[in-house]
Amino acid sequence: MRLRNIKGARESIEKSPFVELAPEEYRGRWRERFGNNRPVWLEVGMGKGQFIMELARRHPEVNVIGVEMYSSVLIRAVQKREQEEMENLLFLRIDARTLPECFAQGEVGRIFLNFSDPWPKDRHAKRRLTSRQFLERYVNILEPEGLVEFKTDNRDLYTFSLEEHEAAGWHLLYSTEDLHRDEEAMRDNVMTEYEERFSAKGNPIYKMVIRRP
Repeated sequence: MRLRNIKGARESIEKSPFVELAPEEYRGRWRERFGNNRPVWLEVGMGKGQFIMELARRHPEVNVIGVEMYSSVLIRAVQKREQEEMENLLFLRIDARTLPECFAQGEVGRIFLNFSDPWPKDRHAKRRLTSRQFLERYVNILEPEGLVEFKTDNRDLYTFSLEEHEAAGWHLLYSTEDLHRDEEAMRDNVMTEYEERFSAKGNPIYKMVIRRP
């Protein structure tokens, strides 16, 4: 993935009160960090923040944390956050592989994966956010009934994800190859920038909801 470098992005993020720079220090204490005892939800690979901002608006009863590893992308979400008061939203600039170092067992209720990088080459399969390697990481931080919600426009990644969840022993709660034709599912659907773009072109959106073993 080629990303345009944005001058000063890293420095602005490091100064932002909305980005927690040492998340490992709050492992097991995220509710304390938010100052309440509400559930914690994550979006992993949050991009420019459209989805997670809307998620936080719709669910003020939940603590929402966005995870993004690229400063040049995260800065866009930080800029949006600066324009709106939201006590239930924080950002982390980390590699998703370090999630178990930042969250304790059972600390997270739900994880959202939206239009993740498909990593199309077979040798990169373990980098896909729905690979069995990542599913194992999610087990290490999700509560016993914790969920992962995954959306993509990439059929191959969707098929791979269905195969991986089964191999890892997760429980499939919902799947569709055309989300936007499912009226009931769309009632609570929060769209990302990519989803708006792809669906406007008539591309089907695939979705999978799974529960941890």
